[in-house]
Amino acid sequence: MKKTLALLALTTALTFPALVSATPVTFTVNLNRYGGDGAYLALYVTDSSGAYAGSLWMAGTRSRYYEHLSGWYRATRGNRSQINGITGASVGQGRSLEITLDLQEALFDAGYTLHVDAAVEDRRESPREVSVPLTSAGNGQPQSGRTYINTVTYSY
Repeated sequence: MKKTLALLALTTALTFPALVSATPVTFTVNLNRYGGDGAYLALYVTDSSGAYAGSLWMAGTRSRYYEHLSGWYRATRGNRSQINGITGASVGQGRSLEITLDLQEALFDAGYTLHVDAAVEDRRESPREVSVPLTSAGNGQPQSGRTYINTVTYSY
């Protein structure tokens, strides 16, 4: 059910011509052991000019903490409708988040960037902990995080 809602949210947020096809993309976020509570994560996309293009996933269900995902919060102006139906539990230290979503193929090699923000209770925020261009060359290539995230990989 959540994957269906995520697909609907994505196709709404990242609208392209109807003839463009979608492909299943698996996002894997591996967290470091940082000695704290579960991490809230926001996965979202910006276009080639850096403008917000859409949210992919929000890990963490307590909306009062979303403002601590400051890159995402700034990009969306805190608009929680951007994540309706695409949320899940926070991710514990040393654990992984793996989600598969249908993304428009037109997002790849077109200047779009995947961003992952991270925040942990009683610790500093990490906006844009990982920012990686969505390219075919990046397919399956792990990207290192700065604080809470060990690696982020997308594969299709």
